[in-house]
Amino acid sequence: MIGSVGSASSLAYALTHGQRGDGSVSRQAGTDSSDMTTQQQINKLRMTDQKVRQHEQAHLSAASGLGIGGAVFQYQRGPDGKNYAVAGEVQIDVSPGRDAKETIDKARRIRAAAMAPSDPSAQDQAVAAAAAQMELRASAELSRQKLEEDSGAAKTDESGLLLKRALQAYSEPAVAAGILFHIQA
Repeated sequence: MIGSVGSASSLAYALTHGQRGDGSVSRQAGTDSSDMTTQQQINKLRMTDQKVRQHEQAHLSAASGLGIGGAVFQYQRGPDGKNYAVAGEVQIDVSPGRDAKETIDKARRIRAAAMAPSDPSAQDQAVAAAAAQMELRASAELSRQKLEEDSGAAKTDESGLLLKRALQAYSEPAVAAGILFHIQA
């Protein structure tokens, strides 16, 4: 016995377009419009799936080591029985760094990862805003540390200079007393 060679998709096409197995054509009322609606739903789900996957991949690519695992998707079953991604998320480490400089660097990477897709969601924008706040706090801390360091060095330099002047002026008791008073004040 010899059979015909074909694919399931060509058989499905033939059946949905009214062809019978013997090659003749039959018409059923409403079949074409429901097929169009089904195909439109499938096309929409395919486009959504592609967009969601690209969106989450953009996050992962920009996360530069901050990603925790891969993307996690929510699926919807299409009329063709296939699952399509309709939502997704990528978890990233948003904890501060070990010091202010590391926190600033990490906050910038978090913000870049959050805003990487061409169409950031409201959640993406919220994460980016939180990262900006983290960066501002770390920058303020770094500025405070530098100010303390500079202030401490200036005090040490000023005290050393005053002491040197006092020792040089020791022969002049009135001047030396004034300098020592200044150090104590």
